Amino acid sequence: MRTKVAIIGAGPAGLLLGQLLHAYGIDNVILERQTPDYVLGRIRAGLLEEGTVALLDEVGAGARAHREGLVHHGVELAFGGARHRIDMHAATGKTVTIYGQTEVTLDLMNARKAAGLTTIYRAADVAPHDFDTDHPRVSYVSDGVACEIACDFIAGCDGFHGVSRASVKPSAIETFERVYPFGWLGILSETPPVSHELIYNNHARGFALCTMRSMHRSRYYLQCSLDDHVEQWPDEKFWDELKRRLDQKAAGDLVTGPSIEKSIAPLRSFVAEPMRFGRMFLAGDAAHIVPPTGAKGLNLAASDVHYLSQALREYYDEKSSAGIDFYSQKALARVWKAVRFSWWMTSMLHRFPDTEGFGARIQLAELDYLVSSKAASASLSENYVGLPY
Repeated sequence: MRTKVAIIGAGPAGLLLGQLLHAYGIDNVILERQTPDYVLGRIRAGLLEEGTVALLDEVGAGARAHREGLVHHGVELAFGGARHRIDMHAATGKTVTIYGQTEVTLDLMNARKAAGLTTIYRAADVAPHDFDTDHPRVSYVSDGVACEIACDFIAGCDGFHGVSRASVKPSAIETFERVYPFGWLGILSETPPVSHELIYNNHARGFALCTMRSMHRSRYYLQCSLDDHVEQWPDEKFWDELKRRLDQKAAGDLVTGPSIEKSIAPLRSFVAEPMRFGRMFLAGDAAHIVPPTGAKGLNLAASDVHYLSQALREYYDEKSSAGIDFYSQKALARVWKAVRFSWWMTSMLHRFPDTEGFGARIQLAELDYLVSSKAASASLSENYVGLPY
């Protein structure tokens, strides 16, 4: 098989890239080691920047997000037993949309299927080859048969544990990482959200986040120990602990119910540099991970894909390599700003082992400054709604 761009990974990054390239007349094939049902079963983020929504619109996959997504103009910070609203729209003129990553993936899958494009699921032993030459290729096994795709370029959109970054020589790549000493215990429930906007809670017992997927489905998170297991957190214990970390009104308004999904996720900041290796490019979680506090993971993948699709369009339409030559530099400039913002939000809102006395007072002073200063609120808002591409 031959194509112009072989994309490894059928998550939102790979699917969005495939649709953008198709819109630009660039042939592409996607390889995914899992089944479509498995990919759709992964519960992930649910907040989209305007830039991400615009990219979905560009490929004809944004209609349902506009129809079913919840547009938020602000966010609330809770500390010291009180909530304070940050009006992001007033500060930036922009909003964010609450719409689950699973739904984004489904919309992109349907768009790709409608366009008759090739996605090979259950592709085993996927491996990129010769990406440091002018003739890269990707090998894989399908139904027990060894196969190969010859291509001009390879896009590694296969996540943090994928094969793309792992195929790069250690001497050619540098990684930066910070692992946080706690995780997020999250549950999904068929209950109305406690507030019509997100509530970020700084509390002596640990961080808590109140968010939603719709007006009938809620998503809640608690900071927990990395040693915890889901089995240690029956629903009743989760709801009781959440109420302890919320302000009095939110605790009274909270509607509880059986969880339909429950999981614990560790938090880390991770960046790989560069994001280009000859004719292979990394995008999304394959190149970087951010803690979910700033809601940047999916949105960073979208901006990577925007830069990469434009670079490849320039290569084929204008016979210029300038875009692909500067892809890594351009993408990483935005990545590091999002990494900084996510680290800052995480540091300000969570309890660390040394967050006692002085550290706790610094957090409260930072939060008080944020809600009382227009400049500080505007800075948070600008980063939260998404920096320009």
